[in-house]
Amino acid sequence: MLAGGGARRLGGADKPGVRVGVRALLDRVLGACAGAGTTVVVAGPRPTARPVVWAREEPAGAGPLAALDAGLRRTVAEQVVVLSADLPFLEERTVHRLLAALRESGADGAVLKDPEGRDQPLVAAYRSASLRRELALLADGSDRSDGRDRHDGPDRHDGRDARDGLTGLPLRALTARLELTRVADPLASFDCDTWDDIAAARARIREHGHVLDEWISAVKDELGIELDVDTGLLLDLARDAAHGVARPAAPLTTFLVGYAAARAAEGGGPEAVAEATRKAAALATRWAQEGDSEAGPGAKPGADSGVQPGTTAGPHPGAAPDVAPQAGRPDPGQDARADMRPDAG
Repeated sequence: MLAGGGARRLGGADKPGVRVGVRALLDRVLGACAGAGTTVVVAGPRPTARPVVWAREEPAGAGPLAALDAGLRRTVAEQVVVLSADLPFLEERTVHRLLAALRESGADGAVLKDPEGRDQPLVAAYRSASLRRELALLADGSDRSDGRDRHDGPDRHDGRDARDGLTGLPLRALTARLELTRVADPLASFDCDTWDDIAAARARIREHGHVLDEWISAVKDELGIELDVDTGLLLDLARDAAHGVARPAAPLTTFLVGYAAARAAEGGGPEAVAEATRKAAALATRWAQEGDSEAGPGAKPGADSGVQPGTTAGPHPGAAPDVAPQAGRPDPGQDARADMRPDAG
């Protein structure tokens, strides 16, 4: 991952550290390549959401090809994914698509196309051997197109590092020498070059269909959790607990499910969460059925709300609004999640 550069269009701000959805851009991109055997970040070291290997181009600020060369020197993988650190909407599935396209095509690389059809060489998967070969030729000053040497000065055996020849070269000097296949993904190719881009990204993640997934990802990063669970399953449980037991039972039950999963054998995992959720949901169902039975024939489901004789039924202080029964699982990100929000006042 190339995380250097001057961020001139951001006024020199620390772009990898700029937060979108309360997560640093760098951490958002790291989340998309969590399955990598080795993750190398070419930049000055900084705190990150997960461990990485740090590298630095020589000299610092020597440009993208020098940075790419520095990163390649930290890995022996046959295939590498090369990413910039300013991709707020990159997801792991897009990384897998790039790798699949690389394998199936037999090309030197698979690059993402932006909505205008332009190649994005810093959202791509490459064969390491192809990159090393062409970087070596560029560093040595060789130009395969006409056989000329790019350097008219002294012989390269003058004590200078061959990597000096990469300083200042643009990425197209490399990609023009490679056979590439393309993958289309307009959203994943969105990068943040300006403050307007940052504002647009921040606005999008708070839209109706995205906010819940974004929030869950932010919480997992903050707590150091790498666990994919069925969010809809947990929300169904919260709904059932709120409707069949009592509204405050929703957050408390889901907390206990997480705690039980964490204590499960081998540290739990998605399966442990699913199993604990199943047990808790069944318990909530039995609880509601028992209340219906005690209320007598014809009682409204969930009528046994725990209201004591002589008191008036009403919302629990700080409780959420009633959760209406739903015909199916709610859509992730749906505003119906407001069911779980505390009442105002």
